[in-house]
Amino acid sequence: MTTPITEMTDRAQDIFRVVVESYLESGAPVGSRTISKAPGLELSPASIRNVMQDLEELGLLAAPHTSAGRMPTEMGLRLFVDGMMQAAEPSQQERDAIESQITEDGPVEEALRATTSVLSGLSSCAGLVLVPKREPLLKQFSFVKLSEGQGLAILVSQDGAVENRVLDLPIGISESALVEASNFLSARFGGLTLSQALNQLDGEIQKGRMAIDKAAEDLVQRGFATWTQDPSERPVLIVRGQANLLEDSALEDLDRVRHLLDELEGKQEISRLLDNARDAEAAKIFIGAENKLFSLSGSSVIAAPYRDGDGQVVGVVGVIGPTRLNYARVVPMVDFTAQTLSRLLK
Repeated sequence: MTTPITEMTDRAQDIFRVVVESYLESGAPVGSRTISKAPGLELSPASIRNVMQDLEELGLLAAPHTSAGRMPTEMGLRLFVDGMMQAAEPSQQERDAIESQITEDGPVEEALRATTSVLSGLSSCAGLVLVPKREPLLKQFSFVKLSEGQGLAILVSQDGAVENRVLDLPIGISESALVEASNFLSARFGGLTLSQALNQLDGEIQKGRMAIDKAAEDLVQRGFATWTQDPSERPVLIVRGQANLLEDSALEDLDRVRHLLDELEGKQEISRLLDNARDAEAAKIFIGAENKLFSLSGSSVIAAPYRDGDGQVVGVVGVIGPTRLNYARVVPMVDFTAQTLSRLLK
């Protein structure tokens, strides 16, 4: 359990804050002499060492080497970001950089990719965007016979995208049944999303309103089953800026970086983690081994949901990097990016 801030003396809080902020800035353990020079403390190095020892016993600080200073533990970082951090609003330059990539010109997917890249550059982390499951409006359906017992289901959306699926055909089905099923689908479900079309189809089947013969009806149901079971419906994770994870002090801990890059390759696990931020009102912070996924790499993720015009959460944007992040700067930056994406989708 993390020690509540209210149980720490003012002196302990001041010293703890200096240690964390200095460590996040430099990446190096912080010694008592450095802390004694902080404005407003007016404590001797000996008094500071005593307080740091107490904080270490509480599990908030750790000494990586016998003669070194202290650095915050993951538990200490959690205490800091939840109760002591003073977030800094994104600068005008940062806001302009983010907004310039999130425009109404061009496909939303391109804006998401560009946003991930600029967020990566601004934060010096890897940028992440969980793209919503695409629900294009449908335009045309058709079925083509490939061989006896096998055919091709073709779906064309109004944005011009074409999806082909191989499916099993009922033995002996006629060409006229293929045409009838194609025409029925295009006329009845054009202009709807796939999920809307499926709901309407289920209703018509239950009420016996399918005005086509049995062979064509069977083909329609097979076609929908093929499209809706497609694994590409799962959200897509865009990752940009992995090279940022290989810079500066990160090279001193190549094993950790290697584990982190392996974790990024396993996009499904990262996607599940980002899904946990969907219910958050603002940016959510995952620190190190708090999440099983990062037990080896000791990484942190800052993520925030973005919404469509109906206020529904459709995706998550964020960054991933070492636990030594500038949380006070990056958290508001991620929040601002999510809010800007939401405005684009309204």
